[in-house]
Amino acid sequence: MTIVVSTVLLASAAAAANVPPAEVQIAAAVLAAPADLREGAAVLGYNAQGELVRLREGKNELICLANDPGKTAFSVACYHKDLEPYMARGRELAAQKVTGQKRNDVRWKEVAEGKLALPREPRTLYVLTGAGFDASTGKVADAYLRWVIYVPFATAESTGLSTKPSDSAPWLMNPGTAGAHIMINPPKK
Repeated sequence: MTIVVSTVLLASAAAAANVPPAEVQIAAAVLAAPADLREGAAVLGYNAQGELVRLREGKNELICLANDPGKTAFSVACYHKDLEPYMARGRELAAQKVTGQKRNDVRWKEVAEGKLALPREPRTLYVLTGAGFDASTGKVADAYLRWVIYVPFATAESTGLSTKPSDSAPWLMNPGTAGAHIMINPPKK
């Protein structure tokens, strides 16, 4: 019993040591958002136990997701609050080890059955990745920002967009599905 309790305490201490303070998580998370929307965005981040919690209430339409301290790569995102049920379900499935296409299939089926809310009008997701975040400067090393515009059930025909991945033009991913979205990937430096 002592070994189990000690292991749990060590794991909790390690998690607490790796989780940045809320203000650092918030500062990094909002960098994915357009500058004029950062101050009012809600922020989801991590507590000392590594659980996802609300770090800041929002005053506008964006929710920002802090970098996961349990992952080695830096990645933060901000998305329209109407996408939260869809995003939360994705996180829930990932926690259950349902990933990749299977995770998409589950969510898309739930949208089709009316069990999962997803707006039919376009909604935006901003994703910022990089080598790391320097809290002292507020800068992301090797920052790369891309945009995703969810357009459920859109097709190449309804949008006039190609479905071929591109780093020089917007393109439509997952056409005809609940998860259809326009990818905008600027060229990497």
